[in-house]
Amino acid sequence: GTPIRTSSYRGLGAFANVFAIESFIDELALAAGADPVAYRLSLMSDPRARGVMEAAARMADWQPGAPGGTGKGRGFAFSRYKNRAAYVALVADVTVEEEVRLDKVWCACDAGLVVNPDGLANQLEGGIVFAASNALKERVRFEDGRIATIDWETYPILKFSEVPQIEVQILERPDDPPLGAGEVTHGPTAAAIANAVHHALGIRIRDLPLDREGIVAALQATE
Repeated sequence: GTPIRTSSYRGLGAFANVFAIESFIDELALAAGADPVAYRLSLMSDPRARGVMEAAARMADWQPGAPGGTGKGRGFAFSRYKNRAAYVALVADVTVEEEVRLDKVWCACDAGLVVNPDGLANQLEGGIVFAASNALKERVRFEDGRIATIDWETYPILKFSEVPQIEVQILERPDDPPLGAGEVTHGPTAAAIANAVHHALGIRIRDLPLDREGIVAALQATE
């Protein structure tokens, strides 16, 4: 057993898995010399998956080949919740200076028949904010065999002043069965932010959180 009691994380393994998969898809698109959205669409035959990808790209006015590397970045990510529930695609805009600031997120979701659209929109938005905090701020530290993150100074979370603008579009599928969407935005939000940071800096950071410490380490590794 482990010396420290642990519990399950929101989304279980989906957060880390989707972050890794969708970050790597962007790396493959770069290696292929392809636009990240067009590359994903070229691999995807599921019309509902394609639908959320195309909707998110339209919402954000995604332009292939948009320049990066100036401290401003834009990233894309897609996921299907638990591989059999709701579909979601996101675009994230960031500004990278001393730290990463998440400026805006566009989110398109297909959850089949939606009984309570306001409830789903709130769930999508809440998941984006929660995932942004995970991706940009949160880190458990250990010192002398003990957890050293014991308060909100040593374990920072996203502040209200750091919450981005969020636009949500729920695709209308009234003839399809309802699909679970509880934590659908969790993993792809982190991936979209990481892809946006890569677009802004030209370096790939594969560890979370995407805080100043991680960015400095990644920059030093490229020198």
